[in-house]
Amino acid sequence: MAKVQLTRHLFRFFPDLEGKDIVVEAATVAEVVERLEALAPGIAFYICDERGRLRQHVNIFVDEARVEDRRALSDAVEQDTRVFISQALSGG
Repeated sequence: MAKVQLTRHLFRFFPDLEGKDIVVEAATVAEVVERLEALAPGIAFYICDERGRLRQHVNIFVDEARVEDRRALSDAVEQDTRVFISQALSGG
């Protein structure tokens, strides 16, 4: 099972996930996103565009390595993997 961690500001949009241990069974990063969508409808579109590609300002790390396949999200997820999802914030 993969343990998913989100940057704090994502809880503003998906408050039902705040304070919970997010643990999903998945073999790829794409499956992690699918499982998150089941827990918090709308989060997949926040992370990926309409083609399922990782949005430009979103990064996903599997353990310490940044996801390499930003198009299909085929990077492998092993048992006891930590998946960290972050989105760059900008503004003036």
